[in-house]
Amino acid sequence: MTVTNSTKTATKKTYETAKVPPKKDAAVKKFVKLFKTYPIVAALNMENLPARQLQIMRASLRDSCEMFMAKRRVMKIAFEQIKNDVKGIELLVPHLKGMPALLFTSQNPFKLYKTLEKSKSSAPAKAGQTAPKDIVVKAGTTNFAPGPIIGELGQIGVKAGIENGKVSIKQDSVVVKEGGVINDKVAALLTRLGIEPMEIGLTLTALYEKGMIYTKDVLAVDEKEYVQKITDASTSSFNLAIEIAYPCKDTIELLVQKTFNDSKAVALEANIMADAIVGDLLAKAEREAMSVKAEAKQ
Repeated sequence: MTVTNSTKTATKKTYETAKVPPKKDAAVKKFVKLFKTYPIVAALNMENLPARQLQIMRASLRDSCEMFMAKRRVMKIAFEQIKNDVKGIELLVPHLKGMPALLFTSQNPFKLYKTLEKSKSSAPAKAGQTAPKDIVVKAGTTNFAPGPIIGELGQIGVKAGIENGKVSIKQDSVVVKEGGVINDKVAALLTRLGIEPMEIGLTLTALYEKGMIYTKDVLAVDEKEYVQKITDASTSSFNLAIEIAYPCKDTIELLVQKTFNDSKAVALEANIMADAIVGDLLAKAEREAMSVKAEAKQ
């Protein structure tokens, strides 16, 4: 029997529909509707997020966003159904990490990321958790008295010694790389050191807008640094425009002043009589005459 492309497509659709139980079909349909309603979709990781904080976050975002949670399998089916209508949306699938959720919004992506980051709070690490970023034990003196703690720190790769009767960490040490699993020894020592590397809150892994995927490293803009870069660029551009005598609204006044001063300097050097420098020329002549007079008396 020959199977045509249309038959294959129908079989595939039937199979995909069969994978979703009737009670989950409504979830897929709602996903599809949200994809078509909102221009921006953010993939979130809610791993290790307490239920109470999740409720607080959902309440704070209710006016500007709509959050939807489901199993990853259901999400992937929704992505498959919508990919022909929403260009490039399937590129968000690899960013469904941990305990995924999707946030639908019309809010500016950078503002959304900033809002989510500001809502986070630090928390101690627990064994089995995944490091959200490189966990660093910084160099410096601790409050620990000399003892087994030095060996325990050494076991997790932290160099320590004794300084002024206290345990001192010799250099900054990365004890868990970003994405690595925190073991029980590391978790216990971090707690004893007062280091809280975990972040409780909604973690944005990537964001979709108009066919483009923005990862968190793109969205994490340091506003002070950004403003400083703009200021530096403006200053450099202005200096360059003055240097090459490029006339524009911002440079014309200074360029006229610079041209006047340069012309005046040339005229004085060449002893060119002009209204603008008559006084300067007379003063120059007087200085030269006084100099000659002084030389003649010697």
